[in-house]
Amino acid sequence: MLRALFNQWCKVNLMLQIIIGIVLGLIVGIALPDVGNSVAFLGDFFVKALKSVAPVLVFILVLSAIAQHRSEHPTNIRDILVLYLIGTFAAALCAVSACFILKPTLLLTNIEAYDASNAPGGVVLVLKNLLMNLADNPFSAIANANYIGILAWASIVGFALKSASEHTKVFLSELSDAVSFMVKIVIRLAPFGVFGLVAQTLANTSFGEFVSTYAVLLFALVGAMLFVALVLNPLIVFVKIRKNPYPLVLTCLSQSGLTAFFTRSSAANIPVNMDLCKKLNLNPDTYSVSIPLGATINMAGAAITITVMALAAANTLGMQVGFLEALLLSIVASLCACGA
Repeated sequence: MLRALFNQWCKVNLMLQIIIGIVLGLIVGIALPDVGNSVAFLGDFFVKALKSVAPVLVFILVLSAIAQHRSEHPTNIRDILVLYLIGTFAAALCAVSACFILKPTLLLTNIEAYDASNAPGGVVLVLKNLLMNLADNPFSAIANANYIGILAWASIVGFALKSASEHTKVFLSELSDAVSFMVKIVIRLAPFGVFGLVAQTLANTSFGEFVSTYAVLLFALVGAMLFVALVLNPLIVFVKIRKNPYPLVLTCLSQSGLTAFFTRSSAANIPVNMDLCKKLNLNPDTYSVSIPLGATINMAGAAITITVMALAAANTLGMQVGFLEALLLSIVASLCACGA
């Protein structure tokens, strides 16, 4: 009975499962707050599982892709990296515009306890920290989800293994498939994780208070993300292919974007993107490298979140932010989003 029910559940589309999880989380969080707090561990478990497996996935996939790449096959990686950085910076600018128009604020607590001495003293210190992350111990980088260090070590080891035997490369390919399978299992837990997160949030905050406090902030965040997904990204695609971009963009959103949004992890969404690239008959020499890099460098969502939350905090404290400061914030957010 239970096994048959489980098999039927697995046949349901993942996005529908997540929507069911959200609806049930809303009902439980509002009607049964004690139960909502009790199931909070489901959300914590899901987030911890994602954070645990994603760094290993990125390391193995990048390492394997670089080791197996043949120099005579073009990857177009330079153009892709440029587009990644342009897209991330443009997303930060969109977030700045949304904040200037909507002026979102935050509900800050214990602001007196904030220790400003922990903040970086300037851009030089930020760049120094970035370089230190590049030189981090590989095992420490994976354990602490330091994606800048993970990418650096994966690239170095991958280039070192380019001359390895075919048996070694087959092993790396099979290892990357195994890790991708593990991530797919974790992603299947998303409905239960979302259920726990939503139930806990609504159990500790009334729905009306939640909406009144964060409505403008959520509108700024989600609005900027939708603008990037439906206007900015299609514009970039049109410039490159000179064709109607929306069939491709909508396919990517329906099969990949929504999953990434609800699982809250671009890195964990890598297997979904790899499968989509295969369905679209793209060049494996390109996407086997560009997809793992994109999951850690092309971070439009992270850039939007960093920018909106920073400006919302400034608005809350009554700080006036000028255009040049906002432009600098966009640049810093784009750099900070890489590997976030």
